[in-house]
Amino acid sequence: MDNRSKILLCALELFSDKGYDAVGIQEIVDKSEISKPTMYHYFGNKQGLLDALLKEYFDRLFCKLKDVIVYQGDLPLTLYRIVMTYFNFSKENPQFYRMQLSMIYSPKKSLIAESVTTMNTYQYKIIEDLFISASQDHGNMKGRHCIYASTFLGMINTYIGLFLDDSLELNEECIYKAVHQFMHGIYS
Repeated sequence: MDNRSKILLCALELFSDKGYDAVGIQEIVDKSEISKPTMYHYFGNKQGLLDALLKEYFDRLFCKLKDVIVYQGDLPLTLYRIVMTYFNFSKENPQFYRMQLSMIYSPKKSLIAESVTTMNTYQYKIIEDLFISASQDHGNMKGRHCIYASTFLGMINTYIGLFLDDSLELNEECIYKAVHQFMHGIYS
């Protein structure tokens, strides 16, 4: 494994276990078994490291979502595929998902917020766009895309949080129930 990848993996483990603010550069370089100049060469500083970590993992998630998030006339099926994609991604990348969940409500002016806001905004945007498209077939949904996107992603993240705390199994039945419950709310 090259030094850059090693630093990213070690930082991810530390940020996931302790939180971004609780981890110092020295701890990252010690765990990575590299020098500070090497870390600075690749990332510039701790925030640059976080930005690279967020970009790498969110790019993977967005790549997986790209094909399933397109509305093609069957909203329940589309939502099912989106939930399945998020659940599978969180199972494949539990440390990343725990880390990014912990950052969602970070203080507005914090370095974490600077780093994570762009990625979170994009997530909401692509889900909002889905609901805007679906509203063409479902008139009662018009103008509600923002709240639907927030509620839908919030539900997904809550289920994943329960999974990460060993309180819920993310399986087919769970996906079905989550989507079914959500659909009852938006069709009212």
